[in-house]
Amino acid sequence: MSFFTRKMSRRTIMQALIALPALSLFRKLPAADPDAIVEINGWILKRSDLA
Repeated sequence: MSFFTRKMSRRTIMQALIALPALSLFRKLPAADPDAIVEINGWILKRSDLA
């Protein structure tokens, strides 16, 4: 790890870390099954009940 930090500046490393969450926005999210069962705050619900 120290080899990479010597070759790259701190600013470059921070820009790369900030860009990672932004890249996930461009991923296509899978369609959610409306009949799927989910657990939210201890409650077991159908996903269609949340809409």
